[in-house]
Parts: sequence; C-alpha cells; structure tokens
Amino acid sequence: MSARIGVAVMAALLALYIVLVGQRAWLLLVSGDPVGVAMGAALVVLPLIAAWALGRELWFGVRAQQLGTRLEAEGALTQDEVAVRPSGRVLREDGDAVFPAYRAEVEAHPDDWRAWYRLGLAYDAAGDRRRAREAVRAAIRLEKTDRLA
Repeated sequence: MSARIGVAVMAALLALYIVLVGQRAWLLLVSGDPVGVAMGAALVVLPLIAAWALGRELWFGVRAQQLGTRLEAEGALTQDEVAVRPSGRVLREDGDAVFPAYRAEVEAHPDDWRAWYRLGLAYDAAGDRRRAREAVRAAIRLEKTDRLA
C-alpha cells in the first residue's frame, strides 16, 4: 500500500509540475517578445513529454498489478522459502539463490507470460530493477498477444 501512496504523491507532484510549466509556457507565448515566444514554444514540449511518461508508467503499473492478481488467483504465484526483512523485502542473497530456477523456466517456455512475470519478480528480489521491469514488460506483451490470439 505504501508503494501506491508513493506513486500517487509522485503523480500529483508531476501533475503540478506540468501545470506550472504549462502556465509559464503560455505566459511566454503571449508575451509577444520573439525570444519569449521561442522559449514558450520550447516549454510546451516539456509538459507533453512529462504527461506521456507519467501515463506510460501508470499504465505499466496497472497492467503489472493486473497480471500479478491474475497469477495469484490462478495459484501460479509461487512463494519460495526465503528470508525477508521487516519491510517485507527479500534478502538479496535469497533472491540470487532462487533466480536461476526462474531463468530456466523462461528459457524452457519463452512464450509463457507467467514465466516472464515470475522472472521479473525474481529479478526484483535480486535487486535488479531494470531487468525486473524488462521481464514484466515482456510478460505484459506476451499476455496481450495471448488474449488477442
């Protein structure tokens, strides 16, 4: 739940940023000064990029949560016997220990979104956030193609 609160706070701050930069861009655009107009036009791009990035990340979070909930409902979300910190995070050594099994599962079934999602969880437990996100993105793509097929 604290992650959702963090996401909500960051989304609200980014939305505030978008509004404030948009306001400044408008003021510069209507100033009539050629340099101000040029700067205002440039500032219009920043809120658009920020809004796109915010939407993309929020959609990623929604889809990842949907897949996790679906896996849990199917009983396919395994719980390995690993030590966890009081915060609920897996100890890195334990995450590294269970990782090879999930990697082997993906290599055996490269078109299975469930295997990719579990690999993403293993990467996350091992502390590799970049690869965790890549694996979950692959799971989202594969699940979408499964749904459409």
